[in-house]
Amino acid sequence: MKPIIHHQGSDCCHTCCLKIEDLSVRFGAEEALANVDLHMHCGQIVALIGPNGAGKSTLIRAILGQQEYTGRITFHGPDGRERKLRIGYVPQSPNFAKGDPISVLDLFACCISRRPAFLRPTKALREKVLACLAHVHAESLIDRRVGALSGGELQRVLLALALEPMPNMLILDEPLSGVDVEGMALLMDMLDEIRHKFDLSILMTTHDFSMLERYADRVVLLRERVLRAGTPQEVLGSDEFAQVFHMRGGSAE
Repeated sequence: MKPIIHHQGSDCCHTCCLKIEDLSVRFGAEEALANVDLHMHCGQIVALIGPNGAGKSTLIRAILGQQEYTGRITFHGPDGRERKLRIGYVPQSPNFAKGDPISVLDLFACCISRRPAFLRPTKALREKVLACLAHVHAESLIDRRVGALSGGELQRVLLALALEPMPNMLILDEPLSGVDVEGMALLMDMLDEIRHKFDLSILMTTHDFSMLERYADRVVLLRERVLRAGTPQEVLGSDEFAQVFHMRGGSAE
């Protein structure tokens, strides 16, 4: 079996690669995204950054197939052939009432088996959910109420849910929002482990730049169009980043 090769450059070899070409979105006369080009390869973590209203959510919706666009989005598998992209999606800060009695097991039962939460889960289903949670080392959370989870615990549960069935790509919308510093490091360590273990492409939006240099392979600065793309050091140290955020290297000027 040939090893999968990870490519860090901008040239696309069409091997296990998400390729976005000349993607544009308009809302009437308003141009939300213009001529966006983006390549992601297996095993990469790509951070999508930009100010509010820059088009990050619009780009995610386009990749998910929830937003009309012009341009092309294609995915090539390890054999080099174009194939359907399977995406695991972790939304931003879903709201669960603290008093909600639904457990993590109930949540998985509804999502992966379409089994009503009020029915007692079978032993086989419980074992399957435990296997899913094991991907993020969260088996101990299986009987916890979802509304009682901390921000970091909830993100791990949602991440485990996004990995069932196993996707080609993970998209996380502001996964570090509402998570404390310890939880951020734990979550990013999980993503780092998962991308290497399953050779997944991971695209995440974030307003927290403190973790980028350690974990991200590439950073894309978006403001309706791609202003700058490259390594974390290249983007965070760029004039474009300084102009958008009035910061350089992730610190205020």
